[in-house]
Amino acid sequence: MGQDLPPTGGYAPIQYKRNLPARGFRPAYYLVAVGAIMTYGFWKVGKGIREHNELGREKMWGRIYLIPLLQAEEDRDQIRRYWADQQREKELTGKVTSPYNTDRFVRPTFAMTPEKSQK
Repeated sequence: MGQDLPPTGGYAPIQYKRNLPARGFRPAYYLVAVGAIMTYGFWKVGKGIREHNELGREKMWGRIYLIPLLQAEEDRDQIRRYWADQQREKELTGKVTSPYNTDRFVRPTFAMTPEKSQK
């Protein structure tokens, strides 16, 4: 008895691979989409930073424009306190004395502190 041999012309090919379509898009499309999303995000962040800087600048200029008003308010308060102090001094001593050589108002250069400070 002779050995079995393959048929002439060989056997038919065996399909061992699965013929599945590729899932999703090509990687280049994903890369382009992620790049576009990141570009949009960075653009929005840049706009937000510029807006934040502009609001800070506007706030600073608002404060700068208020300085004369606040200074005038402080000056009126200082004058009111000065006149009240002069009135108290006149009531207590009967005369008004001044440590200065002029009648012009001079802003106080000292700060009132408590007599007994705790350290």
